[in-house]
This record gives sequence, C-alpha cells and structure tokens, in this order.
Amino acid sequence: MESFRNIESDNYFRIIYDNDYFSETDRDYTQGYSLEYSSPVLAKNPINKILLKNKSGIKKYGLLIEHIGFTPLDIRSEEIQFGDRPFASAIMLKTYLISIDSNKKTRLSSSFNFGLIGPGAFGREIQTGIHRAIDYTIPLGWHNQIENDVVINYGIDLEKQLVRYRDFFTLQANAKGKLGTLYTNSSLGFNFTIGKINSPFTSPKKSSKFQICAYAQPLINFIGYDATLQGGLFNNRSKYTIPNADIERITYQLNYGIVIKINKLYLEYSRAEMTREHSKGIRIGWGGVKIGYSF
Repeated sequence: MESFRNIESDNYFRIIYDNDYFSETDRDYTQGYSLEYSSPVLAKNPINKILLKNKSGIKKYGLLIEHIGFTPLDIRSEEIQFGDRPFASAIMLKTYLISIDSNKKTRLSSSFNFGLIGPGAFGREIQTGIHRAIDYTIPLGWHNQIENDVVINYGIDLEKQLVRYRDFFTLQANAKGKLGTLYTNSSLGFNFTIGKINSPFTSPKKSSKFQICAYAQPLINFIGYDATLQGGLFNNRSKYTIPNADIERITYQLNYGIVIKINKLYLEYSRAEMTREHSKGIRIGWGGVKIGYSF
C-alpha cells in the first residue's frame, strides 16, 4: 500500500504474485499471491471502525486475499533441516483503509488481517501442484511444516512526503508497524520515485494517460515475533521451529522496481533483497509482478 503503488481510481482490482524464482533461488520466502479489490462500497465494512485514518482527506477502502509460503533450501528431503527455516504457509483476508491528507502530504494505511497459518493454508498442495505442472522438483518436507494456528494481525504504514520536483521525482519518509500472531515488527526507512507519474498525495484534476517510474525503498526492520519461523502463538506442537535466541532482531531490506500505468491498466515488476532472518540463515531475495485494472 506504499505511495509508489498508488492507483488514482477508487475502484480497481489488482493481482499480485511473488516468487523467489526471480532471484534464481528456491528457499525461504518461496512464493506468495494476493487478490486485491478496492471500492467505495467497502466503506460500509464494520472492521473499518477499528482502522486508523486521517480525519479529513481522500480515503480508499479495500479487501485483499493473501497467501504466503516458505521453504528451507533442500525441498527434496523428507527430514527436518535443522539450522534452516521450517516449511510454513499462511492464508489471510485483509481489510485495509488508505487515508491521504493532501495538505500535510501524508498517507496513512491501516489494515486488519484474519486467517490461518499451517496445513490448513494448503501451502503443500499449492507448491506441489505448481512444481508438477512445470515438471520441477516435488517438495517432500511439508509434513514438518508449522502447525495450524490463528492469524490475527494489525498493521500501520505511514508515509510523509519530504521532497517533490514536479512530476519527475519524489522522496518520502516511511514508518511501518505490525502487531499480532503472525508478525510483530516495525520498520523505518524512506522511498523515492523517479520518472513520470502523478502525485499519490493529491487528487489530480487531470491524470496523465501514461505514467512510468522507477522506485527504491530501503528499510531497517526490527523483529519482535515471526510465526513463520517460530511457530504460532497458541499452538506449540510444531515439529520444528527456530529458537527465539536465533532470530535476527534487526534486518535490512531493499525493495525496488518499475511501475507503468497505461490508461486504466497498472503494471509493476518488483524485486526485494533482505539480510538473514536467523543466525544460520543467508541473505534472501525474491521478485514479483502486479497487474491491476481500474474501472
């Protein structure tokens, strides 16, 4: 929900797909997909009452179905791979609200997630099905995955525009926070865009039919809890998890990519790189594509 991914319309649909294939690996965050829908009719969603927002300004309401999956390095092995991350997957329904204060040039996004981590998220079935379809290695270690547990998470993302030069360059400060049973963490950093794009902090009277920009977002992450590594908060019967003492409490991440908007069509290619998540881990990376359409 960062500003560089803004779609001017209040009504749009977007498909998001991530995979570590883009970084030529097959481990850690192995893949994820989301289906996003934004519309003013979602303003009636009762969950919006608990979401933070600016008192005045532009508001966007949305729903998102998200699935994420994680694997260790050797997906051929049926044995627990001690020292590597466990198999894990989660599926969630996210309600979000984006509020924009055009005067203060701030963008506040808040969200509430509800879902499930564990076998009930069908991570094993999804990855196995994809690998069979492309005639690739069948993963054999999913019986060791993080066990079923509830996902309840609240998230906040605040951006403040610091610099803008016409429609060619922007610089924003960025602060994020998540609290819940899946992730408890926070992030600080900034993002900038360069190219030809409308301001995401105003409601343009006339939008350009063609926009293109490159973006970069360096972040420092402060980690409190990660259920994909440590297991769910309520179910401690997982066969294998990463010990609390081995979790890296500070990680560094760089997100970057390119966004193209042609009339009502939204296209994005993204990459991400992050330092190791636990003491025996390695630097990880993944990429993604996003396709949206406004109406």
